[in-house]
Amino acid sequence: MSEKCNRRWVDDPAIVQRAVILQILAEDSEKRWSAAELRRELYNIEPHALHNALIMLEHAGVLERAVETVYASRAARRLDEMGLIAV
Repeated sequence: MSEKCNRRWVDDPAIVQRAVILQILAEDSEKRWSAAELRRELYNIEPHALHNALIMLEHAGVLERAVETVYASRAARRLDEMGLIAV
């Protein structure tokens, strides 16, 4: 007998973007994250929604991309340092 996966995917754009920002800033704000690492950490987020969130956040200047990694922009890190992002 096979088990059904009861996983409930999150795909709300605002929630997904918030989760990405909080994850990227949670530890070392200068850490570079691969898409695979983010998918592993944010396991309940629908993969396409995560992909879209990364694009939207990059276009907004919240994160930056380098090859296959993403990381918090200088502006996002500064806002975090000032306590304006509740991480």
